[in-house]
Amino acid sequence: MARRGGVWAAAAAIWWMAAAAEAVWLEIAPSATKCVSEEIQSNVVVIGDYSVLYEHHHAHPTVSVKVTSPFGDIVHKKEKVSMERFAFTTAEAGNYLACFWVDGEDRGLLVKLNLDWKIGIATRDWDSIAKKEKIEGVELELLKLEVAVHSIHENMLLLISKEANMRDVSEKTNARITWLSMLSLTVCIAVSILQLRHLQQYFRKKKFI
Repeated sequence: MARRGGVWAAAAAIWWMAAAAEAVWLEIAPSATKCVSEEIQSNVVVIGDYSVLYEHHHAHPTVSVKVTSPFGDIVHKKEKVSMERFAFTTAEAGNYLACFWVDGEDRGLLVKLNLDWKIGIATRDWDSIAKKEKIEGVELELLKLEVAVHSIHENMLLLISKEANMRDVSEKTNARITWLSMLSLTVCIAVSILQLRHLQQYFRKKKFI
């Protein structure tokens, strides 16, 4: 019993670390655009469910949405919707941007919108997987652990790669700063020498020396 409890605890901890799911409430003011961004790796499944909260009994506002990739490509675009879903697999790593705005006829209303953004293993339907693979209980949790550990490993590799890139940029920047400092020092010394020689010539002409 204790062993099973440990498995569940480990599964919960690793699942929390690996799963990327974010549910947010957005207040979209009239004539305004509200955007949410997520930094996502390449070849990752992304699912987003969004819905408008009706606070006005006499009105049913709708919104328009556009989701773009880091390179500005449109991966999802809808107009005049109150409830919809976007789903895609990322083609490149970077910041994916989802922007929402109120449609023209409802621009006088303050609209509240719920966005449930799921990334990676958070998008998996584990109930369907369990039925298909005919697994349950500890075996299912172990499968979740395996997938979560793989996701964490990929994230760690990405962080290591980013850290290496940042270190390279930092080293190059430091090298350039050092070179510019040496150049500035050399110019200052050269100017000082020229000024000194000019003063010497001036004083000799005036017969001060």
